[in-house]
Amino acid sequence: MARSRVRRLLSASGLLLTIVVVAPLLTWSQTWVTDPLGVSIGTGGDGGVYHVYGSGLAQIATARPDTEIVARTTAASVENNRLVADGSLDAAFTLSDVAALAVEGGSPFDEPQPIAAIARLYDNHTHLVVRADSPYEELADLAGSTVSVGAQGSGTEMMADRLLDLAGLGAVRADTGDGAGEGEFVRLQLSIEASARALEEGDVDAFFWSGGLPTDAVADLAERAPIRLVDLAEHVPQLVEKYGEFYSERPVPASTYPGVPSVRTIGVPSLLVVNSSMPDEVAANLTGLLFEWREQLVRIHPVALHLHPRSAISTLPIPLHPGAAAYYRQTKYAYDG
Repeated sequence: MARSRVRRLLSASGLLLTIVVVAPLLTWSQTWVTDPLGVSIGTGGDGGVYHVYGSGLAQIATARPDTEIVARTTAASVENNRLVADGSLDAAFTLSDVAALAVEGGSPFDEPQPIAAIARLYDNHTHLVVRADSPYEELADLAGSTVSVGAQGSGTEMMADRLLDLAGLGAVRADTGDGAGEGEFVRLQLSIEASARALEEGDVDAFFWSGGLPTDAVADLAERAPIRLVDLAEHVPQLVEKYGEFYSERPVPASTYPGVPSVRTIGVPSLLVVNSSMPDEVAANLTGLLFEWREQLVRIHPVALHLHPRSAISTLPIPLHPGAAAYYRQTKYAYDG
């Protein structure tokens, strides 16, 4: 790949990864009451399901004069946990394995973060997207290629790095101008939309994405160019053994993306999290809104079909916020945490 194209991609990704940090709509020192409710939610990049889900919540809230939800575009899971922990955001979407690292203070977090869960929402599916006519059939085949591992500070990036490490592949930064040697790949950090464009234009050979099904950016790419997904199911046992019980084998049915054959891949639960210091009543109200608005959310994206009190409480090892736990106790699916 020409160095000018690499520099262009790096410049574009830098713009895409700019995060606007905002103060919460209401400070937690205020007295919170049932109404009004104001919450800022960190989502992810345009083209991903977190962004659609969060924007959907914000859209639905406009019909209620007593509720305001503002969706903020971020780099997703890693950044979201940091922004919730420092109070820049009230709530955020995250992969459960990233949230677990935040709670325990494991890398990339320097110390335990005050993170608690509102609900388990659905399972993300790890995508490794390549052109349909490419030679890549498994992770090891990516040696010598140029790969986008996802946006900096995203759960996608963490998953991609873990998988490529399991495959024994070393990373070469694109801005060094060096090509990939034996057992290496050129590593780019691009958002989902930038990754899709780069694959279509031939600037990358493959890209990773972790998101709900279907993801708009991947679906749009499949409409424009012949692509396929690499089967990743064989790596589930390795991930479980090394990193914990967050991972499961999940299908991507053939009907998910136009012209893309079915594969088996890696599933990771997605959560909505808040700062553990959020007042109980606020957390309970936010939890209740998810279920009150479920049918409207389903019309915005089908992943909301997976929202159910019985599965929503399954957030361990991330603790449920006491306010969320109180909400679940009031439903017919009692929570005994």
